[in-house]
Amino acid sequence: MKLLKKVFKPFTLINKRYLAEFFGTAILLAVITGSGLMGQILSVNNDGIILLGNSIATGAALYVLISLLGPISGAHFNPLVTFMAKLNKQFKQKLVLGYISAQVTGAITGVWLTHAMFSLPILQTSEKLRTGYGIWFSEFISSLILLSVIYLGQKKFKKNVAMMIALSVTAGYWFTSSTFFANPAVTIARSLTNTFVGIAPQHVFGFLFAQFLALLVISFFLKKNRA
Repeated sequence: MKLLKKVFKPFTLINKRYLAEFFGTAILLAVITGSGLMGQILSVNNDGIILLGNSIATGAALYVLISLLGPISGAHFNPLVTFMAKLNKQFKQKLVLGYISAQVTGAITGVWLTHAMFSLPILQTSEKLRTGYGIWFSEFISSLILLSVIYLGQKKFKKNVAMMIALSVTAGYWFTSSTFFANPAVTIARSLTNTFVGIAPQHVFGFLFAQFLALLVISFFLKKNRA
């Protein structure tokens, strides 16, 4: 029995990690989508109040989720973070695909759960237009800031990383024109909700391009730093 436990221990750990990434990303998207919907209902479509509630709820959820699930999976909830961890040699190659699959499927599940909670059609696509050079540049800057906060936070202020990420995202909602998506899984999932937080599917590519461009820039500096 002890021998079997030793043999299967690595697989159990990997499953826990994937489950934590799936669950964490699902809850995060449920909070993002649900707080946007609740803001629309309670504020009678006052965009400023909706964004305020949306940003506070997202920041609060991030802090809790990172604090709880960080010890299990690292609480990435974001393919960019997973890739950066791999490039920084803090993460195993064999886990990358599983993490990203869990993040994307978790994000979509979170959106669908929210639709169910608010008695909306589960399957829908967004009609919200988010495009243009300014918004793409905003997403590039947003992703650059998020990845920098995570990298420097883990290096210098490890105990405060959850709070730093949560506050960065909360602030990012307000000072960026793209409202700080900075996450491919989040971007894909938000194209599947025709609510305040949505993004039209045809505009997803521009966001993804900007996000991965930021990852390349960060990767360049990480490589230079290691040289």
